Formats: sequence, structure tokens, C-alpha cells
Amino acid sequence: MEESPEWEPETWGSSGGWPATREARAGPSLSSVLNELPSAATLRYRGPGVLPWGALEEDEDGERSIQALAEAAQKELQEPVPSRELPWPMQARRAHKQCHARDQMAQGSRSGVATWALLLRRSKEKMREGLRTLQPWAWTLKRIGGQFGAGTESYFLLLRFLLLLNVLASVLKACMTLLPAWLDGAPPGPPDAGASSPCGSYNPHSEGLVPFSSQLFNLLSGEGFLEWSPLFYGFYPARQRLAITYLCSTFLISLLSLLLILRRSVSGLKQTLLAESGVLTSYSHRVFSAWDFGLCGIVHVQLRQRLIRYELQVELEEAEVRRRAAVRTLGQQAGVWSVRALLNLLVVALLGAAFYGVYWATTTTVELQEWSLTQQLPLLKLGVDYLPSIFISGVNLVLPPVFKLIAPLEGYTRSRQIVLILLRTVFLRLASLLVLLLSLWSQITCGGNAEAPECKACGYNYKELPCWETRLGQEMYKLLIFDLLTSVVVALLIQFPRKLLCGHCPGVLGRVGTQEFEVPDEVLGLIYAQTVTWVGSFFCPLLPLLNTAKLLLLFYLKKVVLFSTCSPASRTFRASMVNFFFPLVLLLGLAISAVPVLYSIFLIPPSKMCGPFRGQLSIWAQIPESISRLPQGTQNFLFFLGTQAFAVPLLLVSSILMVYTLALANSYGRLISELKKQIETEAQNKVFLAQRAVALSSGNGAL
Repeated sequence: MEESPEWEPETWGSSGGWPATREARAGPSLSSVLNELPSAATLRYRGPGVLPWGALEEDEDGERSIQALAEAAQKELQEPVPSRELPWPMQARRAHKQCHARDQMAQGSRSGVATWALLLRRSKEKMREGLRTLQPWAWTLKRIGGQFGAGTESYFLLLRFLLLLNVLASVLKACMTLLPAWLDGAPPGPPDAGASSPCGSYNPHSEGLVPFSSQLFNLLSGEGFLEWSPLFYGFYPARQRLAITYLCSTFLISLLSLLLILRRSVSGLKQTLLAESGVLTSYSHRVFSAWDFGLCGIVHVQLRQRLIRYELQVELEEAEVRRRAAVRTLGQQAGVWSVRALLNLLVVALLGAAFYGVYWATTTTVELQEWSLTQQLPLLKLGVDYLPSIFISGVNLVLPPVFKLIAPLEGYTRSRQIVLILLRTVFLRLASLLVLLLSLWSQITCGGNAEAPECKACGYNYKELPCWETRLGQEMYKLLIFDLLTSVVVALLIQFPRKLLCGHCPGVLGRVGTQEFEVPDEVLGLIYAQTVTWVGSFFCPLLPLLNTAKLLLLFYLKKVVLFSTCSPASRTFRASMVNFFFPLVLLLGLAISAVPVLYSIFLIPPSKMCGPFRGQLSIWAQIPESISRLPQGTQNFLFFLGTQAFAVPLLLVSSILMVYTLALANSYGRLISELKKQIETEAQNKVFLAQRAVALSSGNGAL
């Protein structure tokens, strides 16, 4: 039986319980070890007057050490550490916080200003928590993120954000357009069939008995009984108050949408910068800092585990792509860039063909509508009316999968591939919409020739388009309706049957039945529909309300499709990038939608037979005319806002603020760089100490 080793008093100090002095012990002193640290080579991380490493330990004077420790303890008592920073259990932190609060109340140390500041902060936190509880589908979105990844969840988050925008726009349109139309009396009916003017006649209603099939086709095309209804521009009477609120509602909706999108973009930009900087992309952060210890229930725990797994999968995939790119030779790099150039040329050719097809479909529609056969067959007429929408939707269905096949061949990371697919698809969708609008504006303005016989009398083509604003509203209405019908048909006739027929089959058929939720295509569908809504909200005031109903239906439809027919993505992507990129593309859609609306407001004369701006030289002319009726002081102030005396000081102040913001950002950037260097130095210190500890342990073991 082995004897247990006995501690000898000689190895300890004279007291028998305290360690001997450093001179009595063998080996290097702690001070010498600490002075060899990488951070000891410079004093930039230590303020003036800080003693060198180990100086306190080497001090011969014990009273000075005790005094320094007493002063430090007294300072901690005077300035207690916040409860959240203590390395204690939650119950101990709460007890510490309550004790500290009682001490402060007893001493009366808290001033009235501090009390009100604390109450204000707590009220703001409670308001934020209340707003979070009012957010719809919170649990559904958490379940989607845990089961299918944060990328799929970002689509539904964007859908919820667009639903909020459309609800606000619908409320504004109802308060500023529908209510003023009835406050001054019921709106008048449509013009008489026999009434005429130098700009022709306008009869929106069909004569005689209309069959049910025609009523159904009118519901889909926006014609017939819908053409003279609150749904479209031509219904609203020419009243001054209504004209002002009608125009201001458009500007207010655009401004509100811009502010909300910018707010969302800024929050997404912070996440993107952190993710791209590499601070939050380390595996240690995902493993040790990503867990939420407040989770309760096995379901929430499993969802959180899946989220962390997806994030780690993204990091590993992108690290592998970057590793392969780093070891490429010059010849391989040249080959990759050559392939990318050829693929981009192919993409440009496909986009050019698609744009020409949209232009052809728009111009051909006008010719086909004049055929007698088209007028006799309602179904054929509906197909001709929907020809531009059908062609645009067909192009949007065919080309995005082609872009998806091209993107992996370019050798980018998964997140970069998503961005490229989004850029190409959004350019396809929004540019197709612009081509359609340009074709319609060419018909309205006679190709920009104001001296043409059709446009000379009234400034627009009054023979073919007596109420051109309603015609534009009908086109946007048809685009939105057809986009909804396409989503429903694809889900009911393609995705569900594909899952039923192939999902339970073995082998190749089973793999064909497996579907993944295509986030880029779905997101671009949302942004395209929202852009159509922004363009058409001026010509079709109730279009935001229709889009609200569409988004509600689309959410539940996509949710059922996702959980019933889709499997988790085999290749995920980082959600922080798309959380910034999605609002950025949405901002681009808002900017594109503003171009045709502003062009119509400032340059094209309004229709003489319909709408609240009839009889005006331009839609904007109503604003200066209304300002001229205001008091002289108000007029002078409003005109002063448009002079150089106001613009130049505003520009100077804006420039100064911009320079100050840039300087502040640079200083913060330098501070962040210094902190990163300090973190690296601390990591080197730990590595050095670990190496010395291993060396000393091995040396003691040898002895």
C-alpha cells in the first residue's frame, strides 16, 4: 500500500501555513513571466501611473499592498458593480439588485431627474415589448426559422413588413381620398353617353343587358361596372379639396414607405457589417454565445438548435469556398473571370430578349383589340387584355430558374450567389414593368409628338384613351390580379400534385418530388407586386387595400406550401446579408415607381372627361392654384422655401453635419481597430501563459 505524501514545513514559510518568499522558491518569478507577455512590450493599453506586471506582488512593504487593496475595496463599495455584470446566478443578481435599490432609497441618493429618466426608460421598454406582442405570426415565424433556416424566415418577415406598409397606405387612402369624396356630397355619375367635348366622349358603362360571363371578365380586367367605381381614378369628382388630398395622399404614402424602408435597411446594415467584418462569424461565437438560456420547452430548444446548426453550416460552406478561391493559381483565376464574363453576356442577351418581348406584347395588344373577332368573343378579349401581363409573368417564371442555374457556375459563395440572382431577377421584373409603362406612355403621348393629330387638341391621345389615368390603373390592377392567380395556380396545380405524386415514390421520382423553398424568386415576387402597387396607387386608389388582402392570402398559402411540400434547404445562406439587401431592393422598387408617377403628375395633361384634376393644364397645377388662395404671409413663406436664400444655408448645414458624421465614424472606426488589436494581444497573452504553464509542469514532472 502506497503511503500518502506528507507536506514538509520547510517548503513553506516560517509560519508553516503561508508560502515562502519568492527568493526562497526555485524557478522564475511571476513578475518575470508576466513581463514576457506580448502586451507587456507596450504601455498603450495601460494608462499613466500603472505599475509594471507583478510590481504589487514584489513589493516588500506589506502595508502598502494592504492599503491598495483596501482602497480598491472601498471604491467598489462606493461604486457598486451593476447586477447584470456580476458573475452570479440570476436569483443572486435579483437579490443584489433589490438590496442596492433599498440602499439607494434609504440614502436618498437618487435625484428627481434620475428617477424620471429611469421611469421614461422603463416605459419605453414596456412599449417596445407591447409592440412586439402585437406583431402577427411571431410563433409561426420562429417555427419557420427553426425548421427551414433564417433565410426562409426572412421571406416571411419581409411579407409581414409589406403588409404593414399596405395597411398604413390603405388607411391613408381611405381617410384622404374616399372620405373627402363623400363629405361634400355623393360623387356624380359617369358622363352621359351623348355628351361630347373637343376631347371626345367617354362612356365607361356597357349598354344593354350584360351576361354573367362578361361580368366575370370585367371583374378580372377592371372594366365595365368596375371602371366607374371608387377603385379607379376616373370616379372621383373635380373638387378642389378632394384634388389636394388626393395628390397629398400619394406623396405621404411614398414618404412613409421611404422612412420605414430606410429604418429597416439601417437595422439590417448593422447585422451585415458585423457578419462581413468577421466579428460574429467565428465558430466560437456560434457555439458559446448564441444560446438563449431563457428558453422553456423542448420545442423552443429544438428550434434554437436547428438555427445554430444552419448558421454553422453557412459558415462552413462559405469558408470552404473562400479556401478554394485563396489557393487558385493565376491561370485558374483568369479562367474563372472568363467564365463569369461569358455568363454575364448570356444574362444580358436573355434580358434584352425579354424586354423586347414585353414591348412587342404591349404594342400588339392595341392592334388586336381593334379586331372585330376580339370584340365578339369576351374570352378572347380578356386574353388580349391580359397579353402584356401573361408575357411578363411568363418571362418571370422562365428566366429566374435559368439565373439560378448560372449562378453556381461563377464560383461565388452561397450568399453572393443569392445577391446575384436577386439583382438579375429584380432587374428583369422591374425593367419589364418599366418597358410596359413606357409602351403605355408612348400610346398616351403619341410617341412624345405633341403635334400629332391625335394629341394636338388635348395633349394626349383622347381618341384611344379618353381617360388614360383609369387605363393605367386597369393595367396595374390586372398585373396584381394575374400575379395572385399565378401564385395560386402554381401552388395548387404544380407544387401540391408534385408532392402527392412523387413525394412517396422511391428512387428518382422521390427526389423529383422533394422541393425547396426558393427564397430569391419568392422575395422578388413580393417586391414586384409592391412596386406595381406603388405605381398604381395614384391611378387605382384602392390598390393598396387589394394588395393587403393578397398578402394575407399569400402568407397562409406559402405557409401551407412550405410545411406540406418543401424540405429544408440543402444549401443555406447567411440571413444577415439578405436582411439588408431585401430592403435595399425594395428601396430600388420605390425609386422606380416614383418615375412614372411624377412624370404623369408634372408633364402629361390630365384627362378632360374624368378624375379630380379635369380642366387643369397639369395635375401639379392644382397645388400652385391652391397656394394662391392662402393668406399673403403663408404664400411668402412657402415661396421662400423654394428660393436660393433657403436652399444655400440648408445645403451648408447639411454639408457640415455630413462632415461631422464622417469624422465621428472615422474616429469610431479607429477605436474599433484599437479594440480589435487589444483583443488579439489578449489572445496572445493567453496562448503564451498556457505554453509557459505546460513548460513549467513538464519541468516539475521531470524533477
